[in-house]
Amino acid sequence: MNLIQDYLADLLKLQKREDGREPFQYRDVSVETGVISRSPGSARVKIGNTEVLVGVKLDVGTPFPDTPSEGVLVVNAELIPLASPDFETGPPKPESIELARVTDRGIRESHTIDVEKLCIKSGEKVWMINVDVYPMNDDGNLIDAASLGAIAALKSAVLPKYDEKADKVEYKEFTKTKLPVKALPIMVTFGKLRGSLFIDPTRREEKVFDSRLSVSTLENGTLCAMQKGGFGTFTKDEVLQIIDVAIQRGKELRKIISK
Repeated sequence: MNLIQDYLADLLKLQKREDGREPFQYRDVSVETGVISRSPGSARVKIGNTEVLVGVKLDVGTPFPDTPSEGVLVVNAELIPLASPDFETGPPKPESIELARVTDRGIRESHTIDVEKLCIKSGEKVWMINVDVYPMNDDGNLIDAASLGAIAALKSAVLPKYDEKADKVEYKEFTKTKLPVKALPIMVTFGKLRGSLFIDPTRREEKVFDSRLSVSTLENGTLCAMQKGGFGTFTKDEVLQIIDVAIQRGKELRKIISK
């Protein structure tokens, strides 16, 4: 492991990566929506060899008592053995909980969804949104892939038909009414290895880096969420540099979604 770490660290000092990229360069990114015909909203995201499938489920339920006129958003993630030999079946592991929470935070803190427009009858009926994240292949940077997929799926999602009198959702019948998406937060994940910063870490890089920082920003450059991982630290100047790069890379990734 130390030999791999030495090798990758030496490359970064030369502003290089083992796959030929520069430190602040993403692998090839592709986003495809509408990939699950029975889902009102779905997306498949590929970042290099990393692939994530995201589906949106919509139902009508009771709002929380403290937010009687707001819809409900829940993000779930399941790390299945199909995606990586490191994943195991059973109860959710810390990695899957973190993936779901970080994806959720980027959406929630940026107020991506106008949840008040999801209210059907205050205190009684609201639309409930479930975003399910399924990694299909983990070659590093699941956080960015999941976050990008969640935003793409929500942006393309439409409401199913709802009979208010019968209080029944026709899950197989979709309307043309889209979810009230009002922002497109983009998460960009940075790794740090022996003082060198880089984005979009591969699985091999994730196994040896010192620390990780994921930053979510909006179209206007507003910072809306951050999540740190690993045992290393970041200096103030490094964090400021990370935010600047995240804003620029966010603009590029946002264009892919907008297409």
